[in-house]
Amino acid sequence: MKRYLTLLCTLFLATGLTAQKYSEKDVRAFQHKLNEEFASEKESPLEPADRKHFKSLDFFAPNPAFFVVAKFVRTPNEKPFPMKTSTSRTPMYVKYGELHFTLEGKPCVLNLYKPTAPGEDYYFLPFTDLTNGEETYGGGRYIDLEAPGETVVIDFNKAYNPYCAYSGRYSCPKVPKDNHLDVAVKAGVKKFHD
Repeated sequence: MKRYLTLLCTLFLATGLTAQKYSEKDVRAFQHKLNEEFASEKESPLEPADRKHFKSLDFFAPNPAFFVVAKFVRTPNEKPFPMKTSTSRTPMYVKYGELHFTLEGKPCVLNLYKPTAPGEDYYFLPFTDLTNGEETYGGGRYIDLEAPGETVVIDFNKAYNPYCAYSGRYSCPKVPKDNHLDVAVKAGVKKFHD
């Protein structure tokens, strides 16, 4: 029985650790799915003229250095606030917690947000970095995250532009100033037009 429990614990730990390992295959699948969405007449955020000539988004090469496991620190006493957007719309969000990690040898902290509207059950990680306005969209990028545990995987290779980077038809949350990284995050989607 003791041997069986040891084996079970070993398998559980191995499975949990595997889920927190970098996978270029996952990054390529993310890129493929994003390109399919952008090529789709029904789903694309692109203007019709841009979609007509669309072949692929421009991505940085997948890089395991931009895959991090962050320590999650819950901030339970935060008050909801109206997040600024690219329009006059101000959806309500709450700072759900902080993500602490090291990137390019620098200690970093990003705030994780959660919308407060009923039915909006996702975690929002907007950020800016030293590539904005040069290699990436000037307004910053977003990453979708799973519900946080003690640690959270942040794969910057899956960073994407808000829809406003492609069309003025959209209202996109602006990245809060606290979520700036003093690092060049050369991972994920690059800017759309030069």
